[in-house]
Amino acid sequence: MGKSLSESSAAARALYEQAGHVLGWDLAKVSFEGPEADLTQTKVCQPALFVHGLALLAALQEQGKIPAGEPQFALGLSLGEVTAYAAAGVFDFATGLRIVAERGRLMQQACEQTTGGMAAVIGEEREKVSELCREFDIEAANFNAPGQIIISGEKSKVAAAVEAAKARGSKKVIPLNVAGAYHSRLMEPARAAFAAFLATVPFAAPRFQVFTNTTGQAVSEPCAIKAALVKQVVSSVLWEDCMRSAAAAGATEFWELGPGGVLAGLARRTEKSWPVKSFAEFSDLNA
Repeated sequence: MGKSLSESSAAARALYEQAGHVLGWDLAKVSFEGPEADLTQTKVCQPALFVHGLALLAALQEQGKIPAGEPQFALGLSLGEVTAYAAAGVFDFATGLRIVAERGRLMQQACEQTTGGMAAVIGEEREKVSELCREFDIEAANFNAPGQIIISGEKSKVAAAVEAAKARGSKKVIPLNVAGAYHSRLMEPARAAFAAFLATVPFAAPRFQVFTNTTGQAVSEPCAIKAALVKQVVSSVLWEDCMRSAAAAGATEFWELGPGGVLAGLARRTEKSWPVKSFAEFSDLNA
């Protein structure tokens, strides 16, 4: 993850080198070599995703691939929202990396202190999934795209909701292999500690529009951005809403900076007419 960027882009390599100094451990080595069990730990994965996203942006800028020097809009799913704010100049790279490292550390602690689970509900309407969550005392964690919603909460309650949904004829309900119940009330200890941490971190107004997961709308006041990041730890990710808001604001093309192409798939599922590109490796920059 990110190795081809570091090898072929001086700008990306500089970020990976800076990340090691900021964190006090070798993010580049874990990202490039693994082992996967280490990289997928929440406290490691979140900084790795943050640096990878900004390394891709730096490489694109280095090659003159970003029209007029900067994007006009940015949005990020869950952890990616922090990356979006960094890209928009709300805080610098080192500050953003410290934010995501603390966010990841606190969320991993919350996972270890609880027994949480998540599941994907495919092909159902929002209201039907919301009713299921109310019935089983769990929460809708992600509204990713039409007919793709993630539920989250205590593992036993999520399991009961999965069985009930299948029995009632839901098309597809898939338990997810995750460390905990992200974007649910089980993350409350992480939210409270994260709020205290961010209280000491200065934020600036973004240079361009950024959309928050908490409402799906643009957010620009530094205090509102900080409040949104805190709330996002325990609240639903309104990703479909973010994409639709960006399109309504004038976004003509979506570029995904990150591994896997998942967000590109969600964009196509939401609106087939949207032009979408995915960038994960250096070779993708010229594809």
